Amino acid sequence: MFAFSLPGLLVSLLFTLLLRPSSYNIDIFTSTEASPRILLLTAHPDDECMFFAPTLLAIQRQDPAAEIYSLCLSVGDADGLGDVRKKELEGSLDVLGIPAGRRWVLNHPQLQDNISVYWDAEVIAGVVRPYIVEHAINSVLTFDTQGISSHPNHISLPGGVAHLISSLPEHNSSTPSLRLFSLITVPLAQKYIGPLSPLLAKLDLTLNKFIDALNPTEAELRPAVPAAAVSGLLEYRTALVAMQKHWSQLVWFRWLYVSFSRYMWVNEWREVIPSTPTAQTLAAEDPTPPPKR
Repeated sequence: MFAFSLPGLLVSLLFTLLLRPSSYNIDIFTSTEASPRILLLTAHPDDECMFFAPTLLAIQRQDPAAEIYSLCLSVGDADGLGDVRKKELEGSLDVLGIPAGRRWVLNHPQLQDNISVYWDAEVIAGVVRPYIVEHAINSVLTFDTQGISSHPNHISLPGGVAHLISSLPEHNSSTPSLRLFSLITVPLAQKYIGPLSPLLAKLDLTLNKFIDALNPTEAELRPAVPAAAVSGLLEYRTALVAMQKHWSQLVWFRWLYVSFSRYMWVNEWREVIPSTPTAQTLAAEDPTPPPKR
């Protein structure tokens, strides 16, 4: 009887692990003296749900008072569907809980959707700055220097924000008032393992929390440990519903993506501390160089 019940127990345990969301150090985005105001900076409509949904939902779950904003720097007009994709983005952000007064999508002539073009850091900084200042943003969440999918528009974003932070008059490299966080690009072997992603991530988070509990003093001295947000089944379903709002993009390979991508389930983050508005600053934070242009 034990032999028959053991598989059932294992299935029940796996289902429980999938069902519940988890997070680690996610309060790093909201640990500020001022009211938490977080800007998600993306390049194209659908980035918000294909890559960042676990984090958006985790922040709202953990700190309902945090204000989350969304700024998308292009309408995704590479195929002439910019007007359609702009409307689709509105529907997706409705699902993800970002209200109308806190979201914008731009159509800047120098920031057009293009798979072979890197956007200029100074242009990005100049475009983003008014939103940062007007809404007193504390933290910016965006891609890292590999851009998850190696898209040059994605790769350009952290450099633009780093340039902006470095140019702010109040910027101090030791105590910056505006913080930049980049979504970690994982190796290809980890990107498309579907529901195994949250199971493995939760195991890792559990071990980290156990180690921290055993030695809380050492935990305080480990700022380099990435923050992580792991979705449960409900959060994954929410991300899937948001993605379905982008109906113009739901070709067959994107159905494969939402079925197997780690980023529909798991986000891991590192903080970038800019000192100069150069690519070398970001390279110091992320030792893996971006692809050659």
